[in-house]
Amino acid sequence: MEEKDYSEADGLSERTTPSKAQKSPQKIAKKYKSAICRVTLLDASEYECEVEKHGRGQVLFDLVCEHLNLLEKDYFGLTFCDADSQKNWLDPSKEIKKQIRSSPWNFAFTVKFYPPDPAQLTEDITRYYLCLQLRADIITGRLPCSFVTHALLGSYAVQAELGDYDAEEHVGNYVSELRFAPNQTRELEERIMELHKTY
Repeated sequence: MEEKDYSEADGLSERTTPSKAQKSPQKIAKKYKSAICRVTLLDASEYECEVEKHGRGQVLFDLVCEHLNLLEKDYFGLTFCDADSQKNWLDPSKEIKKQIRSSPWNFAFTVKFYPPDPAQLTEDITRYYLCLQLRADIITGRLPCSFVTHALLGSYAVQAELGDYDAEEHVGNYVSELRFAPNQTRELEERIMELHKTY
């Protein structure tokens, strides 16, 4: 209805008084107010963009996916914290401003669904972001693991971060600075180093 009024006002402004022509651009300017959105990505970096205040969640999600060059979007979503610090999923079909009442508009890009068979994924970048989420969930304890699983996954993480084992380069407790588990012990670190030596 408002759009119709704008178009009629614009069309009439040429034929009527200048006062209507002056009001029309002001109304249109109000319609396109925007807000800054900050999105924390899975690698802990931050992406900032501008979104129309009346924009839907899908608009922001598409901007983030475009920034990440992510094509397989179905497994991911955006979250935000409400006034009670409860985590909520941003509904892509609803206006952002009707979902997040507080300011600033801060979001997190996270995995919404884990694929049943990751081998079926076509993009390496999708697997990378899934791994980042899994790692964060294991480190924080949201995804419980046995000692054996922690050690194995930890050794893979060390190999990915530091490369193949090198006796000259990897001396002492070289994994102590890396996080693998919520309650990381010296015993776990030693087992991780033993496994890393085989890579």
